[in-house]
Amino acid sequence: MCSAPEETRERLPFRVTNAATAYSELSELPVVVLLENVRSLYNVGAFFRTADAVRLRRLILGGITGHPPQRMISKTALGAEETVRWEHTWNARETVCSLRDAGYEIAAIETSVHAVDLFEWQPRFPVCILFGHEADGLTPETAALADTHVRIPMLGRKHSLNVATAGGVVLYELLRKYKALTRI
Repeated sequence: MCSAPEETRERLPFRVTNAATAYSELSELPVVVLLENVRSLYNVGAFFRTADAVRLRRLILGGITGHPPQRMISKTALGAEETVRWEHTWNARETVCSLRDAGYEIAAIETSVHAVDLFEWQPRFPVCILFGHEADGLTPETAALADTHVRIPMLGRKHSLNVATAGGVVLYELLRKYKALTRI
């Protein structure tokens, strides 16, 4: 019978490990996420969970995107909907313009002819990341407001990821880049 060494069987929260000290100076990641018309409440809950994990500044739920309190959001968020700053807006365009006026770079996570590779992109913090509807993406009006379009490399036969999975990939890459930039 094969078993793991005794010291690997105990699960510890990351915050109590030595590796967490590298992030102790980070009070928040200067990133706002705007979800436009994301249908699945499970995807919304997953965004809350990831937002909590990276200390996201704020999550904006736009259009038909569901918002707490909702059982399906809570089921996936596991309480993160109580710890993450969030708001709902019906007017994504107005919200994006306000963020731009506040100095945010606006980045659409969309595959387009102008999109740059996520790993090549050099964001200007603070950043607002736009994610759209699971099947249709961002509305053309919202996508047109972006300073930058960013694509996640897709090497397989499919050309997109689940929106919440894409959110995790992008947010952790932004956390990595912000940590390197600030040398926290």
